[in-house]
Amino acid sequence: MTNIFLIREPREMLTSFIKTIPDPALKDTAYKRQFELFEYVTERLGEPPLVIDSKELLLDPKSVLGKLCKQLNIPFDESMLSWSAGPIPEDGVWAKYWYHNVHKSTGFKPYAPKDEEVPEEFSDLLRQCTYYYNKLSPHIIKA
Repeated sequence: MTNIFLIREPREMLTSFIKTIPDPALKDTAYKRQFELFEYVTERLGEPPLVIDSKELLLDPKSVLGKLCKQLNIPFDESMLSWSAGPIPEDGVWAKYWYHNVHKSTGFKPYAPKDEEVPEEFSDLLRQCTYYYNKLSPHIIKA
């Protein structure tokens, strides 16, 4: 088994997250917990696990997945870049809350930066999330 951490830049995550979870706390975002798990895995394995940032993945899915496959010592396959629309059994219980767009998709959309700003009342939460994101970001597989 190989652990892979998927992260997203906090500002972009929070502007989406607060539309579904109106008054989130740090615990709701899972940034701190993810960093704790990252440290745990690093300590156990003696090296940091793999980290994928959603932006890097969307900037160049083929490159990021190719590098990921190489690090996992598995073959890259072009079929990883597209899929059939609709839910799959592995979606789990969160699908009905988070996967509306995923279920409509058939491949990776190009990265588009979000112009939205995080509302002022969430500035402390953004700062906390960014702290943990920055701890993980040096390990990101780059496009």
